[in-house]
Amino acid sequence: MRLTPYEKSVKREIDQWRQGDASLITQAMSWAMKPFDWVVERVAPPELVDQADEAVQQFLAMLSEASAWTIDADEVLRKAARRGLEVERVEDLREEPLEELDPIARSYFTENTILAAIEGGGTGLGGAVLIAADIPLLFTINFRLIQQIGASFGFPMQGPAFRPLVLSIFNVSVSGERDAKNNALREVSVAGAAFANELDYRGRVTGTFRDQNRHLPREIAKNLVGRKLAQMIPIAGAAVGAGINYWFTSETAEAAYMLFRALYLEYRERL
Repeated sequence: MRLTPYEKSVKREIDQWRQGDASLITQAMSWAMKPFDWVVERVAPPELVDQADEAVQQFLAMLSEASAWTIDADEVLRKAARRGLEVERVEDLREEPLEELDPIARSYFTENTILAAIEGGGTGLGGAVLIAADIPLLFTINFRLIQQIGASFGFPMQGPAFRPLVLSIFNVSVSGERDAKNNALREVSVAGAAFANELDYRGRVTGTFRDQNRHLPREIAKNLVGRKLAQMIPIAGAAVGAGINYWFTSETAEAAYMLFRALYLEYRERL
C-alpha cells in the first residue's frame, strides 16, 4: 500500500531519529550524573550493585511469563472514540490514519513520566534501602507505557512472544545508541512482515539474535543500575531518583513511539 504524504513525513522523521545520536535529555543526564558517578564508584557496596542488577534481571526475565502481559484495551478504545475512531478491537486501529493515532500515543507520555518521577522521588528518600524496590516499580510503569503506545497504533503487546521487541525498546531507552536503534528497527521489520501476512510474530530466530536476547537484559541492567545507585547519596537521593526515573520513562516513551510508528508503516507498506 502506498504511503500518504503524512506517513512519508513520519518515515523521514524516523530515519532522522535512527541516524541521530543520544537525545538531548540523555546527554544532559549523562553530564549531570558525572559527579554522582564518581561518588558511587567509590562508596557503593558491591552487594548493593548486585541487588540492583538482580532486580533488573528478574523483571526482564518475568517477560517470559504469560501472566505479565496484561493491558487495558478499553482505555485505548475510549481514547480512539473521542477522536471519532469507532473501532471494535485495538487491532483495528492499525487500519486508521496515522495522524489520528499519533496523538493517542502521545497522550500517554506525560502521565507516565510524572508517575515515574514521583515514584522515584519517594523511593529516593529511602536511599540505598529502597533502590532494589524502586527498579521493578520503574520497569512496571515503563512496560505498561510500551504496551499503551503499541496498542495506540493497533499493536497490542499481549504475550511473551513480544519479549524481543520490548527488550529492544528498553535497550534503546537506556543507551540511545544508533546500533540499538538499528537492531530495534530490524526487529520491527520482522514484526511488520508477520502482521501483514497474518502470521504469528515470534521475533527474529537467528542464532545471533538468540544470543542477543540473552545479552540485552545484561546491557539494560548495566546502563541503568549505575545511575540508580546515585540514589544512595544522602540528601540528593530524592532528586536523583525523580530525575533518573523521569529521564528513563521519557526515553522509553520516545523509543516506543518511534518504533511503533515504524511498525505501523512497515505493516502498511507490506499490504
